[in-house]
Amino acid sequence: MAQQATLQADTRKDAGKGAARTHRRGGRVPAVIYGHDRAAETLTIDSAALSRLLSTTSVATTILDVTIDGRAPVKALIREIQRHPLRATDILHLDLYEVKADEKITVEVPIHLVGTADGVRNHGGVMDQVMHKIEIRVFPADIPEHVEVDVTNVAIGHSIFVRDITVAKADILSLADLPICSVVAPRAEIVATPEVAAEAPAEPELIRKPKAEDEEGEEAGAKGEKKEKE
Repeated sequence: MAQQATLQADTRKDAGKGAARTHRRGGRVPAVIYGHDRAAETLTIDSAALSRLLSTTSVATTILDVTIDGRAPVKALIREIQRHPLRATDILHLDLYEVKADEKITVEVPIHLVGTADGVRNHGGVMDQVMHKIEIRVFPADIPEHVEVDVTNVAIGHSIFVRDITVAKADILSLADLPICSVVAPRAEIVATPEVAAEAPAEPELIRKPKAEDEEGEEAGAKGEKKEKE
């Protein structure tokens, strides 16, 4: 069953980036609530209360009872959380999607692997989980907190695919042939061998003297020849 939580919100009359910054400085998070059969409504939410809520619930699978300006609560899901790029704890904006009890919605639900695979337990294999969420279509009240996948009988070289599982009261939308997890053979241990330090190359032998020395030698030779002629 889906988790339940409550959230208080106030209608926001102003708009624009400047107004949003003002609300954030005042401890409020700008937000919007919308749905396929209602007009979008801009809101503000107490930032401290929102942080506490997010720290204790699974965002993707929690149905919120949102009370706006003291009116009767509406049920909604969190669709998007915008955070500061450098300070992840700072929430910049929140998107809420109103849901109806009698209408199915599309959500992503976490996948939890249960048990120890045979290939891991008895043959030293390694469990490789490649899919961590599965997309389903379900009535709001039937959203599971997570989907459990029993891996007890998975041998080395074998996998569990989306087609191998079912989710109670939900339609699975993820592609059937996608692998969820596999047990792979352990990698052979590579023993590192110490590298022999390469000997430093010998200094290259000079074939000729530096130009300065050549010039000095030529000058001395020229002087010697001049004296002999004299």
